[in-house]
Amino acid sequence: MTDYSLILFDTALGRCGLAWGPAGLRAVSFPEASDGETRARLRRRAPGAVEAEPSPEIARLVEDIAALFEGEKRDLSYAKLDLDGLGDFEQAVYALSLDIKPGEAKTYGDLAKALGDVAQSRRVGQALGRNPFPIIVPCHRIVGASGAMTGFSAPGGAELKRKLLKIEGALAPDLFDAP
Repeated sequence: MTDYSLILFDTALGRCGLAWGPAGLRAVSFPEASDGETRARLRRRAPGAVEAEPSPEIARLVEDIAALFEGEKRDLSYAKLDLDGLGDFEQAVYALSLDIKPGEAKTYGDLAKALGDVAQSRRVGQALGRNPFPIIVPCHRIVGASGAMTGFSAPGGAELKRKLLKIEGALAPDLFDAP
């Protein structure tokens, strides 16, 4: 018997997934190449997770993620996160990331400076690259010093990061965006 549950759900960007347990949200997955790969990603942080009906809190999160990907502004920072197994540095980086509201962006250097040493920018990027809660802990809102869409390891990479920032209003639409 496992303490972890998971759900896969459809969004405008594809099938995403969430895994949760008694202490809160355990993992989030953007769309992978297949449902099996999405489940595998979720189970790396929530071993043995089984598909289950979502609790009201998880159902709200599913609805809000789907709405965000449709272009609605949603603040997902209310989600209760299970931080077990994450280091102090990662937790500090994720806490700072959660303070960045939809429509805003900061640089890796901004976060490193807030942690006390701008020289830690690369370490901040590495922590965000391991973020088990993408979209909830909004690592897409952290950009390179010049505003470059760097360091986004989710499927879709920098283009997905740019799309999310446009949805949230942190970047203006450009010539190639559909009206």
